[in-house]
This record gives sequence, C-alpha cells and structure tokens, in this order.
Amino acid sequence: MSPVGVRSGYWEQVRASGFRLPDDRPLDDLTTELVHMLGDPDHQVRGGIAYPVLAAWISEGVYDDLLAGFGDGVSEGLFTGLGEDGTDTVLRRSFSSLLLAEAILRDHVTRVVHSDAVFRWGDRAASWFVRERDLRGWVDGQGWAHAVGHGADLIGALARSHHFGKLELTVLLDVVADRLLTPTPYRFLHDEDDRLAFAVMAILHRNLLGIDVLEPWIERLATAIVRPTVPNGDPSPEWPTPVAGNTMNFLRALHLQLALGVHGKQTPQDVALFGKPPQVRADLLLVLLRVLRTSQPWLFTTPKH
Repeated sequence: MSPVGVRSGYWEQVRASGFRLPDDRPLDDLTTELVHMLGDPDHQVRGGIAYPVLAAWISEGVYDDLLAGFGDGVSEGLFTGLGEDGTDTVLRRSFSSLLLAEAILRDHVTRVVHSDAVFRWGDRAASWFVRERDLRGWVDGQGWAHAVGHGADLIGALARSHHFGKLELTVLLDVVADRLLTPTPYRFLHDEDDRLAFAVMAILHRNLLGIDVLEPWIERLATAIVRPTVPNGDPSPEWPTPVAGNTMNFLRALHLQLALGVHGKQTPQDVALFGKPPQVRADLLLVLLRVLRTSQPWLFTTPKH
C-alpha cells in the first residue's frame, strides 16, 4: 500500500473534525504531504481530502502569514509534466491551479500578499494555461482532471484581484483567447465553456476595459467560427473542428451570461463585484449578436433596419 493509502485514515479524521489543524505535526510537513496528494490518481485522495483540506485552511487564515510562499510553492505544480497528454501528471497541474485560485481569493480579502507575488502567479498561470495539452474533463477511474475548468477558475480569481489593473485584465482576455484558439483534439464536454465565460464576466465586471478593447477581442475569436471553404468553393465537410465548436460554445455562453447576469459565489466580495451589470453590457451584447448571427447565416436571421 502507498504511503498516501497508509495515511488516508489520518486525513479522514482531519476532515471529520471540520478540517481542524492537527497539532501533532509541523504545518510545513502537513502542507507538503497534502500538496503532493493533489496529484494522486485516486480522486478521493485528490479531490476528497487534499484539495478541500488545503482550501479550508486557506479560507480559515492558517496560511495568512505564509500566503506568498504558499502560492509560490503551489504554482510550481502547474509545470509538473507540462506538455504531456493522457498521463496522470495533469492531475497535479489542474488541482494546483484550483488551489492557487483559493490563495488569490484569500489575498483579495486579507491584502497580505505583495503585488509582485500575485503578478508572478499570474505569469505562471498564463504560461501553464495556454501550454496545457491535456484537456480531458472526466477521466474514467480517476475522476476529474478538468484543466480547462480549473484554469478558468484561476483566471477568474486573478480577474478579481485588486492587484490587477487594465493592462493585466487585457492580458487575461488574451490568455482566454489563446486557450480557445490553440489547436486541440479535445471538445469541451463538461461546462468548460461556461466556466471560461464566467471568468470573462469577472473581468468585465471590473469595469476597466472598454468596448475598444473588447470588440477586437471578440473579432479575433470570431475568425475561428467562420466555416472555411475547400478549393472548389464548397464548404469544408470537417466542421466544426474542436476549436471552432469550443469557441462557438464559449461565445454563446458569454452572450447568455451577459444577457441574464451572474452572481458568483455570493461572498461579500462577489456580491459587490457582480451587483450591477458591466458598463459595457449593451455594446458588447450587440457585438456578440452580430458575430453569432454571421457565423451561421443559414440559421439566424439578420434584423432589417
């Protein structure tokens, strides 16, 4: 039996105690063990013990005095096996991103981390998210990998950060576009489009980016959803490609969330952030409607003026 298996009873007791911090071992040792468990192939170890215990301790302030170092250590996990596809290493990368998001959200409450550290985390997050090749959602026998969904949550956490201004938010938009437009054989099947759209909604609700930035960004995405033609002039039969389908579904999700409104996790910070529609809502809805109509002219009618 693996060391993790031997100690699973120990961590089950921690979870049963309401995630109370044990007093029989140094925090560094406990943290190292839990971070290692983030990459365990057993979902019950990874998602049932390691992540919820660490997330609870972050939320309860256990790491407040250590948050910068904690985030640096966790963010290193984003690059474990990066470039591999179909291997177990994606589990460590994906769940590291989810945990780093928790650290960023905690700093948004406590303001204990210097801007340089959060910028460093943002650079690492962007580098990982665009370069990630293993985009599997649910993996039989192992549970969630979900790098795109968890990465979207990380982008959304960065978008909320008070350290991020107009320039950084613009970069986050480009990261989302790069992720969508990077060739992949994977189609999003597990709400990845909704989670990416929600991350963008967090950016929009900061009200720092105008339509002059957002319209060209939408137009860039729109290039992926125009069906190409083959040399004889007929439409390409291999359509939609995974990139086209993923991008189309993302744009539809963004349109719907912008039209209906979103409310986040109902924390005080999210209530304040999402309390009113983004200032660009009306203009951006028109851009999205135009792009969605022109992407499938055989399906959607064009309004007559």
